[in-house]
Amino acid sequence: MDRLNFACVSRNYFNMPIWIAEDAGLFADEGLAVTIEHIEGVDEVTDRLRQGRAQLVYGISEHVVLDHEAGGAQQMIGGNVNRLPFSLISQSAIRTMADLRGKTIGVSSIEAGSSSLIIELLKQAGLSYPGDYRMEAVGPILARWDRLQSGAIDAGLQGAPLNYIAMDQGYHSLCEPRHIIPDFQFTSLHVNQDWADAHHDLMIRFMRAFIRAHHWFTAHREGCRQIAMARTGISAHYADRAWDDYVADGIFPADGNVSTEALQSLINISGLIRAIPNRIKTSAEDYINRRYWQDALSSLD
Repeated sequence: MDRLNFACVSRNYFNMPIWIAEDAGLFADEGLAVTIEHIEGVDEVTDRLRQGRAQLVYGISEHVVLDHEAGGAQQMIGGNVNRLPFSLISQSAIRTMADLRGKTIGVSSIEAGSSSLIIELLKQAGLSYPGDYRMEAVGPILARWDRLQSGAIDAGLQGAPLNYIAMDQGYHSLCEPRHIIPDFQFTSLHVNQDWADAHHDLMIRFMRAFIRAHHWFTAHREGCRQIAMARTGISAHYADRAWDDYVADGIFPADGNVSTEALQSLINISGLIRAIPNRIKTSAEDYINRRYWQDALSSLD
């Protein structure tokens, strides 16, 4: 068995395809033993890839854009969260976006990820950053849920099924971001180009399992329920609600591919907000390497 280290953010539903590849034996079918590391910090996931401590990661898509701007070699080679699975969840007393004036919103990172999205959503609601509200980097979904419950933040994006858990406990949904921004490449599968080029056979085998995991996800509601319950501790009811959302709205790509439209939406929003030189002029395809996905897909036909 060839061994690989894979890093991902926390134990949230985003990771279902990689858990499926392990639990359904898809990695084993390819002669791969993949160690999956769950990291609480989104920046730490990217650091592990950059340092070679992980060969592949589920990372914040904007991190690849930032890496390119710094002269790095990270590439997006597969999709993950191609459409937003979040609700903007607030304390029960906050009933409208306007009520967030003067409040604190928890985000995964100030540099990338949910911060760009929050700024755009609130801009459309007439609030500007940093004058009208504060953002605090508190970590990914589970950390934001803890902070929301403790009262340390007033609002934050919560992904399915934590958004439903929150609403059932009396918290309020201010908006459903994918109804406002239909396509947005939030997270994706990343690799360092130099390592991937030197391990082409491993990459094809990994990507075959990756593609098959996405097919398996859409075809096995009950199997996904069991994996989600075991991996995250959620109940069957909430596991099913998450699966229903993800399948109905195509949040995971059915074929494991990156969405050009979703990535372009991310680039345009983050470029306008951050005013990083020339980002607004770049194309989504500049950051995507589909070769391994295409070769793997061809070998499965």
